[in-house]
Amino acid sequence: MQNILLDFISKYIILTEEEKNALLSLNLFQTVKKGTTLLKEGDKSNETYFVLKGCIRTYYIIDGEEKTTGFYTEMEGVTPPSVITKTPSDYFVSCVEDSILTVTNAEMEAEMNHKFPKFEIMCRKLSEELLAKKQIDFDAFKTSSPEQRYLDLIQKRPDLVQRVPQHQLASFLGIKPQSLSRLRARIIDKEKS
Repeated sequence: MQNILLDFISKYIILTEEEKNALLSLNLFQTVKKGTTLLKEGDKSNETYFVLKGCIRTYYIIDGEEKTTGFYTEMEGVTPPSVITKTPSDYFVSCVEDSILTVTNAEMEAEMNHKFPKFEIMCRKLSEELLAKKQIDFDAFKTSSPEQRYLDLIQKRPDLVQRVPQHQLASFLGIKPQSLSRLRARIIDKEKS
């Protein structure tokens, strides 16, 4: 797992051996079982997550119903807003699959940024990429039909269809599981025609 992380980082910055050793000495890696809740609504946390293997999701519970807002798989990170705002979380973060994560906190990041300023450059680049991706995803969600959202999902993230329970996938698309079943059937019928 160390090599996977270092390979990912090398896409943004070149690390010296000293920097690699300092990073790996932080005890970042956690193996987490499927179904584990990493963050609950109402809890405070200062932890951020980066998925090396597996899948985690973010979701709200509104009127007793889960509303999935995101799935994060290999080489994707999650910084819950409550980490930045220092307030209780509005949502949950949980593991959809057995996962291997790096888990960091603000103190660790500040220490690394102080010792090795290039980490701050990498974090800024990652933040900019994530912000741009989130805006594109939000705009696409707001301007497309459920069918178009599903077609985009199977084009851009086909792995999720196999990895994620249908009710969570439907929630992510903003529809009910029954609607997702009908939508899939309609798409299959169109493909046969």
